[in-house]
Amino acid sequence: MVTLNRIYTRTGDAGSTRLATGQTVSKADPRVETYGAVDETNACLGLARLHTAGEAELDPMLARIQNELFDLGADLSTPARSDETPGAMLRILDSQVARLETEIDDLNERLPPLASFVLPGGTPAAAALHLARTVCRRAEREAVRLAEAGEPVSGPALRYLNRLSDFLFVAARFANGRGADEVFWQSGATR
Repeated sequence: MVTLNRIYTRTGDAGSTRLATGQTVSKADPRVETYGAVDETNACLGLARLHTAGEAELDPMLARIQNELFDLGADLSTPARSDETPGAMLRILDSQVARLETEIDDLNERLPPLASFVLPGGTPAAAALHLARTVCRRAEREAVRLAEAGEPVSGPALRYLNRLSDFLFVAARFANGRGADEVFWQSGATR
């Protein structure tokens, strides 16, 4: 359990923050940008859940994912060290990625096949889930950029972000009346 007695500390007033390791970095540091985009994804899911409250299938999955996104933020804010003891730090696990895959498959089996690209929208829940999906894709790009710069980012964390954006796409379709309320792209319709 985390206890926060003070919300403001003034330590970041000059544009710096601390990673979970205690290392001081710029608030514009690529690692901070990455876990910041994960936090934005989580906020988007909070908005989506306003529209899925009471829904028996999606809402519990989204609640679990919101908790997992905090775990992912902890993972990303604590760069792995080569001498790290397995299980000593909070890390995203391949089992969490596998669970997302199972949920994607389960929801997708109950949807009609896609015949066109889907426009973000339809029901309020679907629109919010599409927004979460796009922010999640940005978080994934930031994580890839961080890894490509030689910074430690775990494989499960990268896979989780990739799978989560897929899950959010399928969840948006599911929230659209299991595909009935989807809005499809009409190629060249406005020419």
